[in-house]
Amino acid sequence: MKQNDKIICMLEERQKQDIKNLNKAITEFQQNFQKPETRREFDLSDPQSLKKDTPARLSDNDPRCTVSGLQKFLGEDLNRDQRVKFQKEQSREWSLQQQRDWKNALADQKFAEDLHDKNRIDLDQKAMELQRKEVETRQAVCAATKDFNRAQATEFAERKMLEKRQEEEDNAAEISNLLRGNLLSENPEQAASSFGRHRVITDRWKGMNQDQLMAIRYTQQQQVLEKLRLQEEERQRNAEWDRQRIQAARAQLLFERHRQRLNRELRRTLDNTNAQLSQEQKSKKIYLQEEVYSNFPTGQYFTQFNTTSR
Repeated sequence: MKQNDKIICMLEERQKQDIKNLNKAITEFQQNFQKPETRREFDLSDPQSLKKDTPARLSDNDPRCTVSGLQKFLGEDLNRDQRVKFQKEQSREWSLQQQRDWKNALADQKFAEDLHDKNRIDLDQKAMELQRKEVETRQAVCAATKDFNRAQATEFAERKMLEKRQEEEDNAAEISNLLRGNLLSENPEQAASSFGRHRVITDRWKGMNQDQLMAIRYTQQQQVLEKLRLQEEERQRNAEWDRQRIQAARAQLLFERHRQRLNRELRRTLDNTNAQLSQEQKSKKIYLQEEVYSNFPTGQYFTQFNTTSR
């Protein structure tokens, strides 16, 4: 959850920074390339238009003031209706052109925003997919580790129970052997009773013979070997447990390295996408500056209007 929140915060900060950069670029472009002096309709609202315009009559000897021109009559404007009509038509055309330019700019901006939102959504989906895979992998590893630990615990409990049962049986067998064997029964051949070999005369018993002693020593030796065998099996089981624990730790380490590698690949993909978007924006800006807004009208174009009264 913390990593998801961190990714969401990073994406929101990036979106805010992109919007801020876009607004800054628009403001700089308006200040540098959309000044009031470069507008088509600037001559209609120019406060210095009267000072810049050439008067209809400079003096009484002005060669433009012919007899047929009637320029010396104050307040005379013979082409006023046509001029007003032409100016209105020109203003309407400029207004329509400005509206078309504004709609095209809004459409381009909306397309850029939609493309940015689509790319951001794709990146978010990729990040969520990687996060989901990471969570599933981690859950699978945890489940496998839990099952392995449960199986080891069950096996250890069963082994302990079997060892305890075997030890109890061995103790019972040992006690029974001691009680019924030659060591405590004191049943040598010379102490055999006349009532049978299973009877002994206690006052004639002289101790165990060599065969009985050898049998006891052999039994003790077998017990020692059995104990050594059990100890060796215990040592092997402990070694196998240590080996499995090391393998589990190694698998966890490999998983962590794989997760870090996936995070680096995701970051590299995000950086490449951002670089590509930056390059596209730069190309679009160069296209606008060099192709779309390259044909600005000069001052000579506007000076050809209103030069005479006709």
